[in-house]
Amino acid sequence: QVKVVESGGGLVQPGGSLRLSCTASGSIFSIDAMGWYRQAPGKERELVGFITSGGEIHYADSMKGRFTISRDNVKNMVYLQMNSLKPVDTAVYYCDVSVGSFRYWGQGTQVTVSS
Repeated sequence: QVKVVESGGGLVQPGGSLRLSCTASGSIFSIDAMGWYRQAPGKERELVGFITSGGEIHYADSMKGRFTISRDNVKNMVYLQMNSLKPVDTAVYYCDVSVGSFRYWGQGTQVTVSS
């Protein structure tokens, strides 16, 4: 079993920054892709981006420029650096971890951008 836990969310003013972290633990031989999704109130969950085990990073077109994904393979962690945050970025951010043919999700961390 794999456990995925996100952290780092909170309340931030427009224009501010946040760094989200995600840790995967448990029976893990090797992790494939690790990624981030978000779900705003009343909307469907959408991809932010993901990073492969080899370090290739892919962002959704709408996420390019302000968001940066990085990964620590030793610690089984993935990070999401978010800059120049806007109210439209308010959402629950979820971490997605792929191990073989399985995908594991965390419970999400709330990000609220408001003055």
